[in-house]
Amino acid sequence: MTTMRVITLDNTPATPWRNGGGVTRELLTWPSPLDWRLRISVADIAADGPFSAFPGVRRWFTLLSGDGVALDFADRSLTQYPGDAPLAFDGTAAPGCRLIGGPVRDLNLMVLGGAGGMAAVSTGKAWRPPAGAQAGLFARVAGRWCHGADERPLLAFSLLWFDAAPPGDWRFQPDTPASATPEPAGWWLHHLPKTISA
Repeated sequence: MTTMRVITLDNTPATPWRNGGGVTRELLTWPSPLDWRLRISVADIAADGPFSAFPGVRRWFTLLSGDGVALDFADRSLTQYPGDAPLAFDGTAAPGCRLIGGPVRDLNLMVLGGAGGMAAVSTGKAWRPPAGAQAGLFARVAGRWCHGADERPLLAFSLLWFDAAPPGDWRFQPDTPASATPEPAGWWLHHLPKTISA
C-alpha cells in the first residue's frame, strides 16, 4: 500500500541552531528522526556561518527566497540565488556561508546511502519518478499535484511525499499564473534507498 503524506511548513516546529545563526524545520526524515537515510528540511539563515558537516551524506541545496548566499568550499567559492539550479555536494564539506543581502530561506535534501535528486518544476511539463523510488513535491506556491485523473491540492510551502511513488507522469499546476520572478513553482524530490545484499 502506498503511503502518502502532506507536511506543511507552518505546522513544522523550528529548531534553533546552536550558533544562533538560523533555524531548521525538518519536514521529513526516513525511516526515523534519529537514524535517518533521507532528510528533507527548510532552513532560515539569519547570519553568516559554516554549514554543518554530514559525513557520507549527499546534499542538494536550493534557495527559496532572499538575496542569495556565497558558499566558500575548501577548493572553490560560488554564489547561489533564488531561481538557480539546485546545488549538489558532498555532505562532508561544510562550506562557509555568507549572506549577500539579508536573511534567506533554503530547501535541503539529504541522502545517506542510496541515491536521490532534486529538480525544479516546469509548470505544465511532466516529471516521472524513477522506478522503485520514494518521491514527492515541495510546492513553493499553492497549486495542484496531478497524476492522471488524481489531483491533490497543496498549500504554499508544503511537501507531498509518497513512500512508494505512483508510476507515470506527474505535473504541478499552480493556482495562479507564474510571475516574473525566477523562482520555480516547486521542486521534484526523489530517493532510491540503498539495497543491502543478503
